Amino acid sequence: MSVDADVVKRIGRLARIRVGDDEVAALEGEINTILGFVEQLDEVDVEGVEPMTSVMPMALRLREDKVTAGGHADQIVANAPLSEDNFFMVPKVVE
Repeated sequence: MSVDADVVKRIGRLARIRVGDDEVAALEGEINTILGFVEQLDEVDVEGVEPMTSVMPMALRLREDKVTAGGHADQIVANAPLSEDNFFMVPKVVE
C-alpha cells in the first residue's frame, strides 16, 4: 500500500493535526516507509506459532473473589470539595 499527498492530508485532518503543505512530502515518505515495514510482516511464516501476550512467559496473579464489607461512602466523599447524598458533585461540562 502506498499513500499520496491527499491521503496524508486526510490522515492529518482525521487526527486533528495541522499538516502544512511543506510537511506533506516528508510525511508521505515516512508513512510509506512505516507501511513498508508492516508489509514485511506478511512474509513471516507464523504457522504453528501460538499467540502470546508477552515475550516473557508470565502467569497472572489471581486473588480470591470475595465480598467485602463496603458501607464507607461517607468516608470516601469526606475529602471531596462538594458532595451530596454520598455522591461527588462536579461542575457541568456538557450543555
